[in-house]
This record gives sequence, structure tokens and C-alpha cells, in this order.
Amino acid sequence: MDSLGEIIRKHENGATLDLFITSSSKKNVFPTGLNKWRKRLEIRVSSPARDNKANKDVIKTIASFFDKPVSDIFIISGEKNREKTILIKGVTVEHLTKKLKGSIDGL
Repeated sequence: MDSLGEIIRKHENGATLDLFITSSSKKNVFPTGLNKWRKRLEIRVSSPARDNKANKDVIKTIASFFDKPVSDIFIISGEKNREKTILIKGVTVEHLTKKLKGSIDGL
């Protein structure tokens, strides 16, 4: 994968981001790496994958990383799966790409 083009896509309300979640970690960390096989960015969250707790941690962690309010982050697919697609409202693909390239080695 030469770019984040397979992971970040334009959406009519902003941009989407494909994630692979590891729950029940010691702390919330994003991004933790690039999973080239799954074509997803990796995120670790401390909450278990029960009662929507991990999903809430994913939303909060993504919102914090991109300096967006929690109300602008939505899980649009994979709510009950480790592979999720997140919508971040009001951002461009270019903005997300620039922010992520500064955080992940090898991109």
C-alpha cells in the first residue's frame, strides 16, 4: 500500500477512516500502526468489547486525536466487529492524511 488512499475516503459529510480495534488494552492509543494486510489503521482502547464500551472509547480517542468534538465522529460500519469504518464530519481526506502521516512511521 503506497498511501492512505485505501484507508481514508471522501464522504459527503467529511471523510471515512477504516480501523482495526484492539480492546482491553492498558490505555487508549491511536494510531498504533498500519495493518497493511487488513488495509486498516490500528487503534487500542482500554475498555472491553462489551456494552458498547470499546466503541465509545474508539469515538473519544479518534475525536481527541483529530481535535474534533465527539458529536462529529460516527461508526458507520462494524459496530459489533473489530474492523470498523468511522465517519469524521467536517474534515477532508487531505487533512486526515496530513495528520496521520506525521504520526505513523513509514507512510
